[in-house]
Amino acid sequence: MSAHISSDGSRRPGFREFVALIAALIASQALAIDAMLPALPSIGKALDLVIGNHSQWVITSYVIGLASGQLCWGFISDRFGRRPVLIGGLVLYTIAAILCGLSTSFGALLAWRFAHGLAAASMVVARSVIRDLYSGRQMARVMSLTFIVFLIVPIVAPSIGQLILRVATWRDIFIVMGIFGALAGLWTALRLPETLHPAYRRTLSVRHIVSGAKLVLTNRISICYTLAQSVLLGALMAYIGTVQQIVSEVYHHGSRMPALFALTAVAMGLTSYLNARVVERVGMRSMAHTALLAYILVALVHVLVATLHVEPLWVFVLVQSASLASFGLAVSNFGAIAMEPLGPIAGIAASLQGFISQFLSAVVGALIGWYVHATTVPLAIGALCCSLGALLFALLAENGRLFSSRNEISGDGPAAGVPAGLSGPH
Repeated sequence: MSAHISSDGSRRPGFREFVALIAALIASQALAIDAMLPALPSIGKALDLVIGNHSQWVITSYVIGLASGQLCWGFISDRFGRRPVLIGGLVLYTIAAILCGLSTSFGALLAWRFAHGLAAASMVVARSVIRDLYSGRQMARVMSLTFIVFLIVPIVAPSIGQLILRVATWRDIFIVMGIFGALAGLWTALRLPETLHPAYRRTLSVRHIVSGAKLVLTNRISICYTLAQSVLLGALMAYIGTVQQIVSEVYHHGSRMPALFALTAVAMGLTSYLNARVVERVGMRSMAHTALLAYILVALVHVLVATLHVEPLWVFVLVQSASLASFGLAVSNFGAIAMEPLGPIAGIAASLQGFISQFLSAVVGALIGWYVHATTVPLAIGALCCSLGALLFALLAENGRLFSSRNEISGDGPAAGVPAGLSGPH
């Protein structure tokens, strides 16, 4: 890891360390979801759940908290800066994780999971940090690189959860999350400088909040691509929430779930790496729209094989791998496109866009997951509907024309007004 010596003599992280740190912050959210997947049956048994599907609320309550918290963290970071919000959020994340592990009833667990998600929502500020420093296609490249590291968590987290279950209980999974949060907080405190330029600090007055929110919600590019991202995330949440149930009840190979989940996540990681390598040359919209059309095609195939009952386990894994590969290309670029016109209010933008994405994805994912009972058909139909909805929003954003890069800039350098210290790749 290289370091940059800023004008005040302090050591700042180089580009690789910066990407790794931001990815670790964002990965704290994924760890809290994916590490729990193997433990859902154990939680249901330990807390006397009668209906197996109710264990999905361990995931859903966290995501709802995640969505709700994103309404405030970005606003606060626009006023007080990115660094204190990230550090404070990680402290709360650590405490909430430990309290989840100490819960003695399902109701208490759901309450602390909501608080856990509320704290993890502070990690949305990591997107603001990226937007503080980068713009255009270079921002899309940085987001893709952080997304690659972020994907390591879905690949290994279920295996970590299963390993913990072999030597301890589901409660200890939350303790591991708390340790991760504490280490990420320490790393942030020691290495991440403040990235919000003083000229971009905003008061928390009603007028400024309303004006910023109005810009985020009325900008056609911002809101349409946020909604496109939301519905695709809904399909992903449905898959995450039901994969343990499907592998166990449909294919009767529950112990293989972590390995199968890792195989599908690897496909998403590979396409995210591809995106990071070529997006500056090809363009965000070309990559995103191509990936979205591929996702729709895969969803159509999945509906066909699922309804015809010709979907053995290897076909399910293959289809999900193709879906997640397309998803990785589409969503990372959708997020970059949605943030692009909102640099001066990146905190507010990240909060509102994050809230919309997380809340809608939780609702859509829970709705699809509720209908999954010993069949993959609802998951396949749900993914198709979500992808068609994303296509509609993309068309609305682009006035009916896909693959247009007319509004993109190369972003060869940090965003305007960035403080010295983290000024791009080293």
